[in-house]
Order: sequence, then structure tokens, then C-alpha cells
Amino acid sequence: MKTLFLLDAMALIYRAYFVFQNSPAGPRKTSQGQDTSAVFGFMLTLLEVLEKEQPSHLGVAFDPAGPLLRDEEARALAEKYAYKGTRPETPQEIIDAVPIIKELLAAMGIPSLEVPGYEADDVMGTLAQAAEQAGFERVYLFTPDKDMAQLVTERVHLLRPGIQGKPHQRLGPAEVTEKFGVPPHHIADYLGLKGDTSDNIPGVPKIGEKTAVDLITAYGSLEDILARAHELTKKGVRETLLEHAEQGRVSKQLATIRTDVPIAFDAHALERSPADAERLEPLLKQLEFKSLASRLLGKAPTPHPKAAKPATSGQGDLFGSAATDAAPLETTPEAPAEGTYRTLADTPHNYRLLTTREEFEALAAELATAPAFCFDTETTGLDALEADLVGLALSAAPGTGYFVLLPEAFDATQALLEIFRPLLEGPQLKIAQNLKYDLTVLQRYGIHIAPPFADTMLMHYVVRSDGKHGMDTLARSYLGYDPVPIEALIGKKGKQQLSMRGVEPQLVADYAAEDADVTLQLYQKLTPEVDALGVRTVLETIEQPLVPVLAAMEWEGIRVDTDFLREYSKELDLELRQLEESCYRLAGEQFNLNSPKQLGTVLFEKLLLGGEKPRKTATGQYATDEETLMTLALSHDLPAQLLAYRQVAKLKSTYVDALPGLVNPRTGRVHTSYNQAVAVTGRLSSNSPNLQNIPIRTDRGKEVRRAFVPRGPGWVLLSADYSQIELRIMAHLSGDEALKEAFVQGEDIHRATAARIFGVAPEAVDSDMRRKAKTANFGIIYGITAFGLSQRLGIPRGEAKAIIDSYFAQYPGVAEFMTRTVEQARANRYVRTLTGRLHHLPNITSSNPTVRGFTERNAINTPIQGSAADLIKLAMIRLHRAIRAGGYASRMLLQVHDELVFDVPEGEVETLRTLVRHEMEHALELSVPLVADTGVGTNWLDAH
Repeated sequence: MKTLFLLDAMALIYRAYFVFQNSPAGPRKTSQGQDTSAVFGFMLTLLEVLEKEQPSHLGVAFDPAGPLLRDEEARALAEKYAYKGTRPETPQEIIDAVPIIKELLAAMGIPSLEVPGYEADDVMGTLAQAAEQAGFERVYLFTPDKDMAQLVTERVHLLRPGIQGKPHQRLGPAEVTEKFGVPPHHIADYLGLKGDTSDNIPGVPKIGEKTAVDLITAYGSLEDILARAHELTKKGVRETLLEHAEQGRVSKQLATIRTDVPIAFDAHALERSPADAERLEPLLKQLEFKSLASRLLGKAPTPHPKAAKPATSGQGDLFGSAATDAAPLETTPEAPAEGTYRTLADTPHNYRLLTTREEFEALAAELATAPAFCFDTETTGLDALEADLVGLALSAAPGTGYFVLLPEAFDATQALLEIFRPLLEGPQLKIAQNLKYDLTVLQRYGIHIAPPFADTMLMHYVVRSDGKHGMDTLARSYLGYDPVPIEALIGKKGKQQLSMRGVEPQLVADYAAEDADVTLQLYQKLTPEVDALGVRTVLETIEQPLVPVLAAMEWEGIRVDTDFLREYSKELDLELRQLEESCYRLAGEQFNLNSPKQLGTVLFEKLLLGGEKPRKTATGQYATDEETLMTLALSHDLPAQLLAYRQVAKLKSTYVDALPGLVNPRTGRVHTSYNQAVAVTGRLSSNSPNLQNIPIRTDRGKEVRRAFVPRGPGWVLLSADYSQIELRIMAHLSGDEALKEAFVQGEDIHRATAARIFGVAPEAVDSDMRRKAKTANFGIIYGITAFGLSQRLGIPRGEAKAIIDSYFAQYPGVAEFMTRTVEQARANRYVRTLTGRLHHLPNITSSNPTVRGFTERNAINTPIQGSAADLIKLAMIRLHRAIRAGGYASRMLLQVHDELVFDVPEGEVETLRTLVRHEMEHALELSVPLVADTGVGTNWLDAH
């Protein structure tokens, strides 16, 4: 079948570039620092088209250099109607990518299509129409731009790349009509009415999607609608159409794709032809595209002379999903293309299944002579507190591994593990991946893993905090090896998934021994990186010693008062019904409060909130997010009630109703799981439940804490919270004398700041001044702008700017610190915390001002927030050791932000309070005093 694919080059290049810029790993770069994100992403997209679609004909349309007719028309329109366009300046990396992509296309035998003065859209429209007339069975317009939907016919279809992992959309006439509410031939009318900010098309003020669809359905084209505007009964719509008729006509003109571009349709020139390997290979070599070369040429090119340390990792799929695996760090090796990794099947190895006591004893004796060994547990599930041990994998040399198959009976397994106790609790280095899980599993059997140990997940975390730390990902990146997936043994998740206990032992042995072997090899690869990047101190004094602390906290859990939660749920139910009725009354109708589409219609089309052009999401719906509703709440009560409704509904579903279901039936307690290698700043997170997100700024949210209670009679909860820790760290890092003095003197820092920036005596500071100073204090840390501060405080932007200017005038050391930190980050492309934790900032030199500004704010905030994270982790380690060494019955239960919670017998309260304050306040020595506030109560809320 003759199929023609026409690709919109600039739309796809932009998309590829920002996928990489916004990914956790950052942009893709060569070993010489060249940003190849746009080129690599575009080539991935192109290859997906070639491999999956197998087009017979293909062309890539570019916008030409120089002025474009449509841009000139848009500028004229903007001047005439005072319309502010939204198209930002093209990043330099994209400009640089275009000639490279054209060169690659030429080497691949794919024509680049462009006509002076005409956009790529118009070129594609003209060629699509000509191809249809020439008898092509199908023409695909491959572009994310929705305005191209107007070209769709029975044989010309729109193909839109998928967003965030979703499959791409194929839109024929029926799909266009379903998606937009109007058929293809009315898309230009639709855009002329509602506008399109992404293409600088203003449309008709106050006409949204629904109104546009209704008008077109009732009257037809925009011209017909305008001709009959006087007949409309809806006053606001009639008036805006009559008043802005000309603007609507010109908007439609801008939205209309031209099909009369002076370009000849040459089917032969568009026909697929083989690539010129001699021309293509050196280009791919220079760009260090090993994986793409393998797919295009059937082999990887020989290394480029200057590509000693290629700075990339695996490839993503921009065609159907986001490409997020590219890594900009020079120390991270490039993984081979999918399908070219080594595997168990083609890699020499010596893995043994051991089943007898004699074999276990022989292995234990053999490993006892090794300086280090790697171990891994194989279990029946993912919950470390409940999973049963199936076996133990061990390895002491690359390419070798043993799997100790253990019996199903708990007591029998526990007895056999005694053989390995001297190893696991002895002085040898023990290596594992995600050690906390293995440590917790073995604790159920009475085995307590003793240091020294090394966790490869944490080793990679301190090397590259914004990367992915799973064993499979690391194996592909560092070893070029693809481990056996767990699904190959037990199947995919679902009712049919097996337990590891039900898998044939030899298969489990190979799988488990491979894990231990790979982890050992990763340890050998990561060790020099840890030293080269200067993060060994963070690894060995913070992250790895914290593992047994977190394991102990998870093991301990905390008691929850489920009776209280049930009663509180009833209260919230009643409040939700009252808020629902209030929303209906304010809206003048009933609607689904949880439907963004219905909500948008009420807010922006019925109540006409949000001005002439309400903000919309990427999918074209009205924005109804929290920020939007907060802004609208300043002028109408309905958004405020909606926000309250959402807060109560989320609180009820996420915590009040969910917590009772998380109580472990065996222990009667909730055991949260702490994530140590997730946040790039070093902060801990938690899940099941996520304690970090329990709302504490509202009275409703605080009540949830009342459900967390001591273990029983004669016990209380003790809470210890660092006071204004990030501001104290800012004072230390900046060295600002005025800020330091306020903390040294024990002043109320927000009152002191208010007195300085408003020029009054401390006793003259009123509550409004203090509120503004407090917002400024914390906002400065996060790089708040005058606009942001004005929004936060509900004050004019000029007043907000004056507050910020006064702040920096009173605290010049803070301003100098921020400037100095950004300059150092730009030079080094990373920042460090007080303890030396590393955070890479590859986008700090981006030519895109939005990306660069965001990264600069991260550069300022990360040393502060990261140092606060390091501080509380050090305090947790010290307290865990001190409590155990002192023989106290008290236990540390929770860590939330800058707070620790302890279960304490009443007889130990004062002793523990003194111990906790001392250890927290001396975990790091700063130039200002650290203060930990403590409280005691019969529930978490009362203890805070």
C-alpha cells in the first residue's frame, strides 16, 4: 500500500528537546559537552516511524529561515488587537540542531521539505492534498499540532505523538469530530472562535470551546455565525461576536492551513531509499549515538577519537512515551541499544544451586576467607515485614554465584540460617542492593546484619541523585548487561502471578545468583565513582549508617486509633455534603464537582471568571488546578468553596479512610516505608502511608495526627522539631551578620526581619508585618519573585518588590550568597551541601531562560534543603545509637520533614527529652545555634 508520512520537523524537534530538558536525568550531551537532546529525540521519533509504520514514502517539512507570511500576519494582528502572543524565543540548542538533523536526513535518503516564506504546516497541507489526488491510499500528517486536524479526510489522517507514555493518536474524520466536537472542515472556524495561544491566535474574547462548538453546530462556518450574530439570544455571546467580528475573521485566516504553496509533488523523490552508510556513520560517531547507529547501520560505530567518556545512557521512546533515561553525567557510561545487552544466555557464568546442609556449611567456610561478599534474599513477596524467605544468594567473585534454597517451614529455615550468622553478623564487608529490604527480612529470622556493609543503590544515589537506582537500570548502564526479569519467573502482576516459592528451583537459582553477581560487579564499578566525585563521606557517615535506623523504625511501626478515624470520617462526610450544597448554590446549578470539564464550563462560560482568555491545559480543557482556583477565589466565592471541598475530600480518602486499612493485622500497627533514594535533595519520603503529606496547615489536617497514639497505657508520644532550620542554615551558609545575630540572640526571626525591612522597632511590628516577613524569609530560600510574593501575600507587585529589595538591603550577605552560589554552580555544574552531598545541575547554562531560571533557583535552594536533610539524618543515626546504648525502652517511630516522633514510657520522658534535644542540636556544628523544640502528649497532635 502506498503510504506517505509527512513529519512536522520543528514541532517534533521542540518536543524532543523539552522532553530531555524536563527529564530527571537532564539533557543528553556528548563527552565534549554538546547538547544533542533535540537531535537524539528527533531521530528516535523518526526511527519509530520507519520501523513501526514502514511508510513507502516519507518527507520532513521544515520552517525556512527568514520571515514567514503567517508570522507577519500574526504580528499585524497582535498590533491591531493588542494581543500578546505566547511563543517564546527559540532555544539556541534547537537552532543548532536543525542543520545537523538535515544532514542526517540527507545521509538517510529522506528529503527535507521547505519553501521560503511558508510554514511547514502549509507545505504539509499542500503535499497531503496533492498525494491524495495522486492516488495514495493513506497520507499521515505526523505532528502534535491540533490545527492540522483541518486537513483530515478519509485518506489523510492526523497522527499525534503520545504524551507521557500514552500511545500516539490516529485521527480520521470521526476521531477529529469526537475529539473537537466539530468535523475537520470546521477546525479553522473552531480555532478562529476560541483562539489558540500556542499559535498566537487570539480568537473572539469570551468564546470558549463549548460555545464555539455550539455555534458551529447551530450555524456552520464562522462567516455564517457572524452574519447571524444578531439573532443570538445569549447576550454576552451576541455582543462579543458583533464587537470582535473582524478579529474572529483574521483569527480564522491565521488558523487556516494553506494548500497552495508553490511546491511540486514528486512521488519519486519522496520514495523510501536506503541510507548512505559511509556518509551516515561518521555523523553518528561524532554525535556519539551508539544505540541509534546500531539500529540504523546494524552495528555500533567505532568510537570517535574525542569520545573517551560518552555521557549518555539508554534510549527513550519519543514516539509513544517520554524519553527519560538519558544521563548527562560524564561518569555514566552509555548503555547499548535495546536488544544489544549481554544476557545470562550469552555470558559465561558459574551459578550453583545448593540444597543440603553440607553444601551450606562448605559455602559458609569458603566465603569466610573472602574480604567481601554480596548477598541477596529471595522471598515470597515485596512486604519485608511479611515475606517469607525462599533462599539466599551469595557471590564473592564476578561471574560466580550460589543460591541457598531454604525450606518452607519457618523454624527449619531459621535453624539453617545459623550456619550463615557468623558471615552476616561478622566483620567482613557485606554488599547488597537495597539493603534495607534484606536486613528487615532477615531480622524476622533473628539475623541482624552488622556493618561494614555497602548498598549499591545508595552508592549510585550519592553519585547521581537524580538518576534511576534500580539494579536492572544500573546493570544496563554500567555493565551493558540485561538481567533476567522477575516476570520471566513468576509472570506479570495480577491474580495469575506466581510466588517465588512455586518456581522451579534451578530457575530461581540462576535468577538469584545473577542478582548477587551483578550487584557485586556494580559495587566494583561504583566504588571509584564514589571516590572521584568526593561523596564517600556522605555515603559512609549518613546514607549507609541510616539503613538500620530506618529498618528499625519501619519494624516498630506506630499504633493508630481506628475508632477515632471512623468517627472523624463521619464528620468529614457531613462537611462534604454541606460544601457540595454551597457550591451548587453559588453556581446556580448542580454539576459534578470532580469533573474538570463541567467545572470549567461553570466557572469560565457561565460565570465568565478568569478574564477574556482563561488558561487552558495541554489537552485544551480549562485549567481548574489549585493555583487557578486560588486566583479566582479573590473575586468569587465558588472557587474558594471548591478548594475547601477538594481539601476535605482528599483528606478523607487519602488518610482518614485509608489508614485503618494499613494496620498490620499481626502487629496492630501501621508500618510506613521510608524511601531513602528518591528525593534529589537527600530528604526522606515515605509511603503506605505517605506521612510527609499529611496536611498540617489546616485544622482539619491537623486532626489526622490525633489518630497516631502511643503503644499503650503508661506510654506517651514525644515530638521533637527543628526550629526554623532552613533559615538557620541560610544564616550559616551566607555568613550574613545581621541574620546570624538574630539567631544568636534568640530573637523571633520573623519579627526581627519585619522590623528591619519595614524600618520599625521590634515592638512596633504588627501581625501583618510579621506575616509578610515570614513569607519573605521562607520565600527567599526558594527564589521567590516579586510576582510570586505578591500572589502569596495578596499585595500589589510593586509592594512585593519593595519588600524583597528591602530584605536584600538589610541582609546583604544573603544576596551575596545567592549570587556566589549561582556563579559557582554555573562553573561546576553542581552544588554541594554542608556534608558534601552532590547535586548535579546540567541545565544551569541552558540558553532557555525558563529552564535556566528554574535551575538557578535549585542551585540556591539545594545546599539549604539538602543540608537540612543531612542534619536530621545525622541526628537520627546518633539518637538510634544513643537509645540502644543507654538501654532505654523508648523507640524512634517517625520522621516527617524536620520532626522526629518517639514512643516513650512515662518514666523515661525527661531523660529522653534531654537526650533528644542534645543529639539533634549537636548533629552538626553551625555558626548559629540549632534549636529542637519538644512536646509530649497522648497523641501526635497534642505532642507537637
